[in-house]
Amino acid sequence: MKKKETQIDNIEENDGNCNTNLAITKCTGETQANLASLITQYVETLNQCSFRHLGYPTNQDLNYDVLLPLLNFHLNNAGDPFLGSSFSLNSTAFEVCVLDWFANLWEIEKNEYWGYVTTGGTEGNLHGILVGREQLPDGILYTSQDSHYSIFKIARMYRMQCVKVRTLVSGEIDCVDLKALLVAHKDKPAIINLNIGTTMKGAVDDVELVIQTLEGCGFTRDRFYVHCDAALFGMMLPFLKGASRISFKKAIGSVTISGHKFLGCPIPCGVLITRLEYINALSRDIEIIGSRDATITGSRCGHAPIFLWYALKRRGLIGLQNEVQNCIMNAVYLQNRLRDAGIGAMLNEFSNIVIFERPLDDEFSRRWSLACNGNIAHVVVMQHVTIQMLDSFVSEFLQKRSIWFKDRRFQPLCIANDIGSRNCACSMHNSIS
Repeated sequence: MKKKETQIDNIEENDGNCNTNLAITKCTGETQANLASLITQYVETLNQCSFRHLGYPTNQDLNYDVLLPLLNFHLNNAGDPFLGSSFSLNSTAFEVCVLDWFANLWEIEKNEYWGYVTTGGTEGNLHGILVGREQLPDGILYTSQDSHYSIFKIARMYRMQCVKVRTLVSGEIDCVDLKALLVAHKDKPAIINLNIGTTMKGAVDDVELVIQTLEGCGFTRDRFYVHCDAALFGMMLPFLKGASRISFKKAIGSVTISGHKFLGCPIPCGVLITRLEYINALSRDIEIIGSRDATITGSRCGHAPIFLWYALKRRGLIGLQNEVQNCIMNAVYLQNRLRDAGIGAMLNEFSNIVIFERPLDDEFSRRWSLACNGNIAHVVVMQHVTIQMLDSFVSEFLQKRSIWFKDRRFQPLCIANDIGSRNCACSMHNSIS
């Protein structure tokens, strides 16, 4: 048993070099038995890790056994999903059904939208912002300081002028600052990236207020473009009573979500929906695939649309709503557990992301797969996160804190600037306990 655990640990370790157990060295190939043994060990490692996977928005509660036969086929959805291609082993029929479902969810008519299944939220952002730039070639990209890092990477890739907007304590874009920046650059069109759930705090930018701000600064509809990065919350807000609606009835140009987050697809993927009227500027006829193409990538995974289709079809609207409500309920539970223990914590409305002080021990953070930024860390309460897991996490966190702060050489971090003084439990702001 000791030897087996060592093998598992060896597979899990990654110092930037190829692990000895995994190195590809045999000229004659490896036996199926040895390969199966390595994979079995790796699966055990993954099972152990999933019990403490708290900091990242990937749903680990999944079962796609029925789709296993599809792994015996290479499926490729190159080109426009609505036109198909000359590559017959594709899943565009599934892809269009998925796109129609999201178009209906986000309130845009079938004959008015275009979209495709992407490799994830970053590709969706790449495409949405590209559409905006094609419409407004000299436009300035505005995005909040709490935006996903992909937005700033995209600005560099496209060589766009990018203006960073301040945020409120909640993480929501500060429209007062946005207004001042728009006025300062009113000679250039505006391409706006809005966060429908920020990465670290789960804050939702107010789409209506941003559009009012644009119009109030003299930007007419033909001089601004709004892209919505809804990687996680795009699947959650539609099922929460009182939450802001994601809708193309508003003056938005594109929306993207990640399929591996709330829906729990086992491979990174996503969905991008935009207005059909914008796509002609991007589309080109590609004779070799017998299709038109307006996507970022060439070859596109044909399995991803089927995973998305299966996830949506199996759950139905009621199943999705129940999962959303359970995640929110468990997030509230975690916030209360932390606050009752004297640990500062914040939870935005309609969010499943609980923010708290960054643990002093990086090993502890890695053990629980916590996402950390500056003085704060967070837990994203997904479907696989149970009350038992949360209780274990809080219990271990409290135990560690008693060691860290035992001799008073260290004190709980002040995170008032990050989550507000009323949510901070440091010695200066301790109103929680």
